[in-house]
Amino acid sequence: MASALTMRSGHARTATNRAEIKAVCLDVDDTLVDFTRAARSALFALIGRDDMWPAWQRATDEFVARCVSGELDSTTMRELRTKAFFAEQLGIQLDDHTVTALEARRLTRMCAAWRLFPDVVPCLDWLRAAGLRIAAVTNASGGPQQHAKLADMGITRYFDAVLIAGELGAAKPDPRIFHAACQRLHVQPHQTVHIGDRLDLDAVGARDAGLHGVWLNRDTTDQHPTPPPDIHQIADLEDLPELLVWHYATVPTPRR
Repeated sequence: MASALTMRSGHARTATNRAEIKAVCLDVDDTLVDFTRAARSALFALIGRDDMWPAWQRATDEFVARCVSGELDSTTMRELRTKAFFAEQLGIQLDDHTVTALEARRLTRMCAAWRLFPDVVPCLDWLRAAGLRIAAVTNASGGPQQHAKLADMGITRYFDAVLIAGELGAAKPDPRIFHAACQRLHVQPHQTVHIGDRLDLDAVGARDAGLHGVWLNRDTTDQHPTPPPDIHQIADLEDLPELLVWHYATVPTPRR
């Protein structure tokens, strides 16, 4: 694993940062849960085509931001997003009854398709055994859905705190959500590592908030941005324990 970490992260296998790491924050969707696969398949089942996924993502980002700001509740957000998507991208005007039924069908299918990545539980087991405090930090709009997702995946027990943008009113890369996570974990930002699949929102956002940012890049292609030199990159969560031990000199201390 050592050589793999050195090659994938682009950083030497030396403990150059002597920060005392006491906590780890993890993004949820596409970091712990294979969200995109589930959501994309649910959209395909709804409209019968896959080429509209980028447009769906753009519409989702727009309406989720309105939800996080408090303008919309999560249910209204999803239905307005779906109605706008059908109108603007497919030229189909949906009445309220139809959009409610379609969104319920899409949501049910998506939730049924959620799966953990295979490296998640071993990593969480290690973090808990090492005595580190753990938080889930997600930009999701709906609190109940996210809590249900973690419970359905069987990983709620690992987390000392769960931060959801829709509940907090702030989303990554806003420093407030990172600082709120640190407060709930009773640690300082410089004692905390945050890992997520988005370089901009997760790794760089965490770094700018005073945490240590790690980019989880599961994409094996070469078509992705180069992270800044102070951002570590790992290809899967199997590499996280070694990164914590070798770079951050994290000494496992079992919880009492």
